[in-house]
Parts: sequence; C-alpha cells; structure tokens
Amino acid sequence: MVRCKQRCWRCKKNYVLADSRQRFVLCYDCQKNELSKEVKGKLKKMFDISEEFYKENIFLRDIKIKYLRFGELSDKQIEAFKRVVKEMKEKK
Repeated sequence: MVRCKQRCWRCKKNYVLADSRQRFVLCYDCQKNELSKEVKGKLKKMFDISEEFYKENIFLRDIKIKYLRFGELSDKQIEAFKRVVKEMKEKK
C-alpha cells in the first residue's frame, strides 16, 4: 500500500502519513484532547500503552476515540487493536 504525507484536515499545519483510503486525516496534536479522556470499564488495561504508539498509528487513536465515544467495541476491533500493538512492540 502506498503511503504519502498529507496535511492535517483540522489545523492544516502538521503532516501525517496516510494512504489512499483515508479521507480525513488528523494529526496527533488535533486528537490529543479526545485521547486524554480517562478510559473507564473493562478495557482500561488494553488502552494503557505508550503514548508513542498513539502518535505513530492513526488506527490505534481511532479505536480509542470510538471506545470513549460509544462505550464499547466489537470483538474484531479488540483483536485488531491487540494485534497492531503486538506488532509495534515487536518492531521496537
């Protein structure tokens, strides 16, 4: 998959790596307020990962924001989140 740098949709200052499927790309700084909210519930331990992972990966930020907004995730979303975190830990 081809990835290129695009400007953030909100602030128009920062560049973010994105692929052709992502329509509205947001930088970490613009999503920081949404991500800083406290996670409550049974998935609190899952979201307790390094902030660097959230800075690097748009998918991880998106899943956390969806959990904070809707209060639950599907089993497939949880599995995908754990798989991506595991891959990123192995990379480092």
